[in-house]
Amino acid sequence: MTLYTDYLDEIETRKIQGLHPKPIDDAALLNEIIAQIKDTGNEHRADSLHHFIYNTLPGTTSAAGAKAAFLKEIILGNEVVEEITPTYAFELLSHMKGGPSIEVLLDLALGDDDAIAKQAAEVLKMQVFLYEADMERLESAYKAGNAIAKDVLESYAKAEFFTKLPDVDEEVEVVTYVAAEGDISTDLLSPGNQAHSRSDRELHGKCMISEKAQKEIEALKLQHPQKRVMLVAEKGTMGVGSSRMSGVNNVALWTGKPSSPYVPFVNFAPVVAGTNGISPIFLTTVDVTGGIGLDLKNWVKKVDPDGKPILNNDGNPVLEQKYSVETGTVLKINTKEKKLYNEDGSEELTDVSRSFTPQKLEFMKAGSSYAIVFGKKLQTFAAETLGIEAPTVFAPPKEVTNEGQGLTAVEKIFNKNAVGVNSDLPLLAGSDVRVKVNIVGSQDTTGLMTSQELEAMAATVISPTLDGAYQSGCHTASVWDLKAQANIPRLMKFMNDFGLITGRDPKDVYPPLTDVIHKMLNDLTVDDWDIIIGGDSHTRMSKGVAFGADSGTVALALATGEASMPIPESVKVTFKGTMADYMDFRDVVHATQAQMLKQHGDNVFQGRVIEVHIGTLLADQAFTFTDWTAEMKAKASICISNDETLIGSLELAKSRIQVMIDKGMDNEKKVLQGLIDKANKRIDEIKSGEKPALRPDDNAQYFAEVVVDLDEIVEPMIADPDVNNADVSKRYTHDTIRPISYYHAEKKVDLGFVGSCMVHKGDMKIVAKMLRNLEAAKGKVEFKAPLVVAAPTYNIIDELKEEGDWDVLQKYSGFEFDDLAPKSAARTEYENILYLERPGCNLCMGNQEKAEKGDTVLATSTRLFQGRVVEDSEEKRGESLLASTPVVVLSAILGRTPTLEEYKTAVEGIDLTKFAPPKEIPGTTRSVHF
Repeated sequence: MTLYTDYLDEIETRKIQGLHPKPIDDAALLNEIIAQIKDTGNEHRADSLHHFIYNTLPGTTSAAGAKAAFLKEIILGNEVVEEITPTYAFELLSHMKGGPSIEVLLDLALGDDDAIAKQAAEVLKMQVFLYEADMERLESAYKAGNAIAKDVLESYAKAEFFTKLPDVDEEVEVVTYVAAEGDISTDLLSPGNQAHSRSDRELHGKCMISEKAQKEIEALKLQHPQKRVMLVAEKGTMGVGSSRMSGVNNVALWTGKPSSPYVPFVNFAPVVAGTNGISPIFLTTVDVTGGIGLDLKNWVKKVDPDGKPILNNDGNPVLEQKYSVETGTVLKINTKEKKLYNEDGSEELTDVSRSFTPQKLEFMKAGSSYAIVFGKKLQTFAAETLGIEAPTVFAPPKEVTNEGQGLTAVEKIFNKNAVGVNSDLPLLAGSDVRVKVNIVGSQDTTGLMTSQELEAMAATVISPTLDGAYQSGCHTASVWDLKAQANIPRLMKFMNDFGLITGRDPKDVYPPLTDVIHKMLNDLTVDDWDIIIGGDSHTRMSKGVAFGADSGTVALALATGEASMPIPESVKVTFKGTMADYMDFRDVVHATQAQMLKQHGDNVFQGRVIEVHIGTLLADQAFTFTDWTAEMKAKASICISNDETLIGSLELAKSRIQVMIDKGMDNEKKVLQGLIDKANKRIDEIKSGEKPALRPDDNAQYFAEVVVDLDEIVEPMIADPDVNNADVSKRYTHDTIRPISYYHAEKKVDLGFVGSCMVHKGDMKIVAKMLRNLEAAKGKVEFKAPLVVAAPTYNIIDELKEEGDWDVLQKYSGFEFDDLAPKSAARTEYENILYLERPGCNLCMGNQEKAEKGDTVLATSTRLFQGRVVEDSEEKRGESLLASTPVVVLSAILGRTPTLEEYKTAVEGIDLTKFAPPKEIPGTTRSVHF
């Protein structure tokens, strides 16, 4: 058997699935194909030519290297292929997006054959994915007097790679397809349980929405061949819950435009829309692909003659439709006027100027946001090398200033980390900024896509300006099945070679770890002025400011050490009153959402930074708040800490990083040791008074302010998906917050889940203490519903073992994970016992483990979206309700939600996560759990 015959077998298998041949990334296979092309009598020659031309992945894949080398030989005349002329070979090289193709083009452009050099130069002028080594070759050749190098550099300085591209169409005709009513989770576009196939774009595309929806979209395309299909979230927000590059890829695959005739299944320019716009992190992903994201505003609040909203019987505003976007509606987008019109253009429906800023129009023209990032870098390099001033080609960054105005916390962080700023005054919210990124995280169900993006942009090594980067294994921690066994070691090796600290060591120096990515990043962030980018929507640190991002933005941050975005507006959250002894901090989190909606009517958090003045909680516990802000639809969050609290958080981070070093996880560049050194420096700055903990200026300007009254929190709260609400748009949002008394102790609970990123070490101790209390009171512990417990990290488990709490959990568990023999299949049925699961996402991710269909799950996790934690059965909708750890544990033991008195009795004497508002003078309060 040869690699090619194996490939033929795979092709036949994929045919049965209705799939085309898988794109080739392996040089060994492509070299066999090249040999068959050279053999003019070979029976596979025609197919081999097709695979070589149309089915080989570009960038830095090993196959791309083999393809570029063969095309070079054809151009030089060393090989003759009738079907591939030298001119055609240059065209193929032009579509290979950097890496080996750039090396070949430079070889040819700087070579001795003048005619070939000129042809190569013309292709090279339209390439943007050049790295330092490529630029150094051009610079050296230019300084040596090479005329071709000078010509290429002059083209780069003019940014002809951008200016010669076609302009964005002034008028874009779209036909609508309503994907769903209400908020659309990215799970609808790219289900978590199909995460294993994300890097196989055609296969993964089969999971978008439903087969019926895919056929309907195809029918719309046939009916409207000159129009683009616009995917709509009617009466809701598009893309909540995750950045999900795979979701945007799927939308682009079904509705977008091919990026190249020679690169299969890579489309760009999708059009998505929502009545309430696009979720911020999802919108960033749309920008990456040069797409359009619209805020339709097609349903508005009905008002009385005094202009006040009219409320229905449930106290919710009555909505009325301004215009219809039902499936099949034809609309016109005018990108110049930045307006949305009806089909014949006679009626303006809404202003869409926020979708067509100068920067977004550049992304659309270039086909991606990071083509612009690389292009700007290339233009700057060329102008500096030539000793000239670069002409203004790109839209100047928007720089908003106001002398005398104070800065919010996020404005301070962005100003501190800004790159290439023109203004002498500090920049305010709304300014477009390039910023240095300090920490980057990649997670395992998007990591393979990130590695593909890195290959596509021809990156081979991590940016030296990053302080650190981590590749997790948490999203596939639950089940070590054949898919995980095939994907995860390959991913970890790629990322380890690239320069990241990885949860799994390719050399097996340390055992495979599955710690939750954002909890790890929370420990690796050792400066409150840091910027963090992570491939997960819950990349929300309690130190610095963190942004969840798509796989492309993560790849860009890894390759360049930078990110570009407008400085977000902020909403200030402060607290007053006193937290009742029997309440848990998770209830403060729920109360923040409920009281914000009560105070403002609308979700003022959406798309903004929540600046939470929560200074007396250590990073572990404050993370509970920041993590939740993803579900509040916030862009990010920043914790304002007291000096002593921040020092405590940094000391904790240092101790955990040291454990990682002791396990052998540091790399040759001693990245982890560097983080400890950075933490020590920051601690010294705080202690000396040289640079206290980050605080906003007193005269900072906020979009809104929310004051949470702790005195109003009198009983535990539950975030309810409200699955039977008559208004579909109200289901599966995080806005329905109810006290436990609402359920009258009658809400049956089929499964409890304590785990994922929303819990910390203190939560594990609460579980142990509750079990001890029940044993003391009743002699034994019995569960009337299963209780699944998944600690976030191994470090936390080790600490619990040292402190005696893990023994209690082990004593009452009916199942405990075993890293030497991990589960090879997902659990489909649960007994009424305690399950101690491997650290990781577990049920929260929903890609491996799920509750039984139709179950009512009470969980500490963040996810209540339809089908995420639990799917519907034929008889009953599955529902995932969210609550604090003590409520979840007690409900699993009772098999139902508790009464307030039952709850108070169960938590008596237990150190719950306490919180007191920071004092004017920084206090020294630290968590009772540390």
